[in-house]
Amino acid sequence: MRANFIFSEVWIGLRRNLTMTVAVVLTVAVGMAMLGVGLMINAQVGLMKGYWDDKVEVSVFLCSKGSAIPACNGKEITKAQTTALEQTIKSTPGVKEVIYEDQSMAYQNFQKMYETNKALQTAARMEDMPTSFRVKVTNPDNYSSVVQALQGKPGVSQVMDHAQLIGPFFELLDKLSFYALAVAIILVLAAALLIGNTVRLSAFNRRRETGIMRLVGASNLYIQLPFVMEGVIAGLIGGVFAAIILIVTKVFLFEELGRYLGNATAQLGWNDVAETITITMIIGVVICVLASFVTLRRYLRV
Repeated sequence: MRANFIFSEVWIGLRRNLTMTVAVVLTVAVGMAMLGVGLMINAQVGLMKGYWDDKVEVSVFLCSKGSAIPACNGKEITKAQTTALEQTIKSTPGVKEVIYEDQSMAYQNFQKMYETNKALQTAARMEDMPTSFRVKVTNPDNYSSVVQALQGKPGVSQVMDHAQLIGPFFELLDKLSFYALAVAIILVLAAALLIGNTVRLSAFNRRRETGIMRLVGASNLYIQLPFVMEGVIAGLIGGVFAAIILIVTKVFLFEELGRYLGNATAQLGWNDVAETITITMIIGVVICVLASFVTLRRYLRV
């Protein structure tokens, strides 16, 4: 009997404040979707950083015959210089692994890297490929000391830190994630205010029923429960719409990004999406419940 009464009160409240309820649902949906996108971007950045930390290395390109780079003076590195340079690299603090890449290996790697660009593969010749040392360090955040130690060494034409190439991309993703979370917080606050306003309006419209319930000895929780349920239902519906937005975002944004990365270990998985949807729905419902309770405590004398 009590359950039927509570559900009937909830239905009456939703019908009376349909416009406000729709506004709450849309605000919660957009706010939770933005929050979810921010969390998904954070997860994607973490996966990508974990993947690239093991892949990023320092390339030490060696002077070739007739090189136009000023550091080489047109001279090719000698075998003695190559051996001495390899020993220098291995003895540099922080170096974990050193791989010598000759022209044949460099050509094979070039062909694999640009396997989709047939014109570039055809134009490239093995004798055009530079020889180099590929250096991996123990601490991925400490490439600068290795670069500084190798620059200007005899026979070295250029030292390239791959971390500098992908650094701006990660900075862009971090900024995008920060702005998405900031907008989400603003929308969540707006949703809380809308929920509170909707509950207050519903309580005002049903002040006669509330007064009768107080006179017959109904508890505060029993009187508050229908209003709280209205907020919970609005939050759940908004959470469902947010989940749909997150699924669409995963398919059309993160799947495309995964194909661009070309490696499954750096792609955001559906488990991460499911976890994000669960978190956002819980947050949405909690916000609705808290906003309802706070509003009723302030505007209803129960």
